[in-house]
Amino acid sequence: METNVLYYGDNLEILRKYIPDSSVDLVYLDPPFNSRKDYNILFRENDAQWSPAQIKAFEDTWRWDTEAEAIYQDIIINGPTKLAKLVSAMRDGIGTNDVMAYLVMMAARLIDLHRVLKPTGSLYLHCDPTASHYLKLVLDQIFGPTNFRNEIVWKRTSAHSDVVQGARHYGRIHDTILLFTKGTNPTWNTDYIPYDDEYVEQIYRYIDQDGRRYQTQPLHAAKPGGDTLYEWKGKFPPPGRYWAFSRANMENLEQQGRIVYSGKGVPRYKIYLDKSQGVPAQDVWLDVSPVHYNPKERLGYPTQKPSALLERIVKVSSNEGDIVLDPFCGCGTALVAAQKLNRKWIGIDITHLAIAVMKRRLSDHFPGIQFKVIGEPADFPSAKELAKQDRYQFQWWALSLIGARPVGDKKKGADQGIDGVIPFPDDGGAKLKRVIVQVKSGHVGVKDIRELRTVASNDAIGVLLTLEPPTQPMKTEAAEAGFYDSPLWQKKFPKLQILTIEEVLAGKQPHIPSPAPPPKAARMKQAKQANLM
Repeated sequence: METNVLYYGDNLEILRKYIPDSSVDLVYLDPPFNSRKDYNILFRENDAQWSPAQIKAFEDTWRWDTEAEAIYQDIIINGPTKLAKLVSAMRDGIGTNDVMAYLVMMAARLIDLHRVLKPTGSLYLHCDPTASHYLKLVLDQIFGPTNFRNEIVWKRTSAHSDVVQGARHYGRIHDTILLFTKGTNPTWNTDYIPYDDEYVEQIYRYIDQDGRRYQTQPLHAAKPGGDTLYEWKGKFPPPGRYWAFSRANMENLEQQGRIVYSGKGVPRYKIYLDKSQGVPAQDVWLDVSPVHYNPKERLGYPTQKPSALLERIVKVSSNEGDIVLDPFCGCGTALVAAQKLNRKWIGIDITHLAIAVMKRRLSDHFPGIQFKVIGEPADFPSAKELAKQDRYQFQWWALSLIGARPVGDKKKGADQGIDGVIPFPDDGGAKLKRVIVQVKSGHVGVKDIRELRTVASNDAIGVLLTLEPPTQPMKTEAAEAGFYDSPLWQKKFPKLQILTIEEVLAGKQPHIPSPAPPPKAARMKQAKQANLM
């Protein structure tokens, strides 16, 4: 099985085609919650400013249709008996509506996610309280009730002011993460959380001469451990108890200054705060801040979760070298956490937009990283086929080939003719310059270059990505646009450029300034040269 790979496509099909039985150590999934929302992605520019252009990432609505009915019948006929009975009962109770469609789609995928887990593997299902109770019933039947470990409550936001808007309920500020394991002996590495200030003041209330905080604990134990019943400084353990250490170890602790005595001369053991691991993580997580509290981390991707949340999950339920799978990986936070913590990973998503975001994010976080994308067009015929199937998926994929970020929604005219942009620094100005990109999957002519020239008139450079080869009049029109003269890069770049998909697949890229500024030394040299001239 290949790892460090992104799969484009339906995760149910990919799980069955590519992922063998008992091959994955950890599964994390954060599927859409059937909230009936449209999720828009808002990209951040290189200068940390948010672009006003949005693009719909996905429509979070599940519907009962022929596909849902077919999957339901497959579960009833071929699924585990208890699950088939449960799903049938749910249909009787809930009906054939959107919620039932969501549960049927999830049940089919959870069967295969259980299949691919190793006996020591764990599954974390991230959801919200509107779906968690249904999903737990489904998981109980697939994994077994005894393999339910935790319902983790994560405080995902601060207080809501819903009451001001007329709501008659408590503020809804948490998500639920359901933790199930495949077997009785899962991989587990306890995560510790630092003590809060109040706890430290109450428990570690003593301070040594060197300023170290400590608490004290009794030095006796319930069971003997060798030479543990003796007189120490005129004291014996309480009746029926023993000293916690042998006489030799007690003498060593005394020499180290680790024993203190009460007013009655009873010895107690010093435990220093700076040697404590903290408190083991519990099932209510209040210490992981949402993404919107960390602008540097925020990508603008819908449903993005903070890196700290995924890093805890990956640390606790896998070891270095293990395989982490995220079948709804979105912007890829689970994959970034896995890579950072030296795990292998597999990501699956059904939109080329998400795949493009993940490719860029992985490359930005880990320069030089090697990974593979399966399911994207790898040659010109498959590119043509994608364009025929879905021109918006084709557009998002084509933009990713040159590092452009998508702009605008699917509504014609909403993007003013701009399909993508590549921002870059220039001229020392506070505002970034832009390369404007248009993608054409059908017939092209000179009118397309004229349109691009108009659209890009207020920007630095325009690039046309076309499936069909350009005509000679198109090339002439592009050449007549002249050049963009870059002050920072000390170069001239063609104002209008035409690239075919076939050329880009062969390795050609647009001739544009780098999205990253040049090194400081290079900038100083360029400034000096400019002054001399």
